[in-house]
This record gives sequence, C-alpha cells and structure tokens, in this order.
Amino acid sequence: MPELPDVEGFRRVLRRAAGRTIDRVDVTDPGVLRGADPAELRHALVGAAFAAPRRHGKWLVGPVRAERRHRADEPSVVFHFGMTGSLIWTSGDTERHRHDRVVVAAGSRELRYRDLRKLQGIRLLPDDDGVTQLLHGIGPDAAGVDGAELDERLGRRSRRLKSALTDQGVVAGIGNLLADEILWQARIHPSRETLDLTATDRRRLHDRLQGVLRRSMRVGRVPGWPSWLTGHRDDPDGVCPRCGTRLRRTRIGGRTTVWCPRCQPT
Repeated sequence: MPELPDVEGFRRVLRRAAGRTIDRVDVTDPGVLRGADPAELRHALVGAAFAAPRRHGKWLVGPVRAERRHRADEPSVVFHFGMTGSLIWTSGDTERHRHDRVVVAAGSRELRYRDLRKLQGIRLLPDDDGVTQLLHGIGPDAAGVDGAELDERLGRRSRRLKSALTDQGVVAGIGNLLADEILWQARIHPSRETLDLTATDRRRLHDRLQGVLRRSMRVGRVPGWPSWLTGHRDDPDGVCPRCGTRLRRTRIGGRTTVWCPRCQPT
C-alpha cells in the first residue's frame, strides 16, 4: 500500500506535469472517480494547468490554475492511491497499461493514474474550501510533526502504539511498513500502550519516525534495504538484521505486524 514516502514520490511526478497546458483528458474507467464524472473532470482540466502539488499524509492535492496562479475558488484534483494506485509521467507514444484508468495529456507527455484494485481514486473538489473539508479530521502530516505534538496526540488515550501510529487521525501518512520499521529502529514493542511510554521512549520514537521518513522520502518509497526490518519482514524465516534473532509476527489492529523479540522486548 502506498504510504507517505510513496505519495511524496507521486508528488514529484505530478510536479513534472505542473505548468503544462492540458490538451486532453481520457477516462478509460470512471470507477476511479469519486464525486465527479468524466465530463466534469475534462471541463475542469482541459485548457488549464496543474499548479504546484502538495502532499498531506497519503493524500496528494493537485491545484488547478487557469492563469499564472491557482486561486482559492479554483478546483483541485485530489488523489488517494489506496492499495495499488500510482502516477506515471511518460511520453504519449508509450503503450498504455491496461490499468491506466485516467490519462491527462499535455503536449507530447501524459500523466497516467494507474490502479489495479480501484479502492480509492481521484476526487475533483470545486475550491480550496472543499479540499479543507475533505482533509478535516486527518492528523498532521507525519513528516512535519514535532516531538511535542506527537506526544500530545499519542497521549490522548491509552491504546497499542502500532494502532495509534497507523491511525490517520493521529498522524497522517504512516502505514503498516513504516510503523513496523519505525518501532524496530526505536526498539519499542508494537503492543506497548501509548500511555506507558517513558520520556526516553517518546524522544527515541520521534527521532526514528523522522529519520525513517527522511530516508524513505528521498527514494520515494519504503525501501527494503538489508539493514532495515523492511528488507527481511517478508522472508519466510526472516531474522533481525541487527541481532540475528528470528523475527516474530502477529496481527495488531487487523494488520500483520513484525518485530524482533530481543530488540523490542515487551
């Protein structure tokens, strides 16, 4: 599932399309549109251009502009990539993939929204107020949250830490892979209660959260590096890359959770 680093990668893709006048919009599968139909999407985009995109957690906002700058009363295209969505910026001559659901053409290039399972998709919001309403209730973008705010949001009620980190109302953008990696690097068991964390735990958690996000955002995905838990979590007999202990797995909050029993004691 795309998480914050993946969406940052897609933001960089959309940024390459920004400023180019849109000539054509092909909707090959309206099933990925949420709250809009193909004609409305074409009307909003053809002849206009994307302004600089922004990311909020797992959401990607593409403001639309008719003139030099996006105005607050102009629409935005908002992408959520669900389990299998992605954005591709490519030559219009490149053969289309069978899962390219929406194609936005600008000159000789095309921005393609590709999605196998269509669990989320593309929304067309009429103005900036509509974007604000859509994102209401979502926590702050995890890459920008400071230690004090993270402490405050995690401390609102007692719950298991893995579940709290992956709750988009607490912080936005952390999914299953990131949560396991952050907790492994912080040496904190995923079942720890949020209210039981010590001051040292909380400082280490915030430090590792920011460190994992910074490195992952550089490559635009959650990397499966050999020195990271993510490089071993899917191995049938995976071992901890730090101490060599056999990794354990369970389900927390309905999500497969992997940890090292030696590095992350209960």
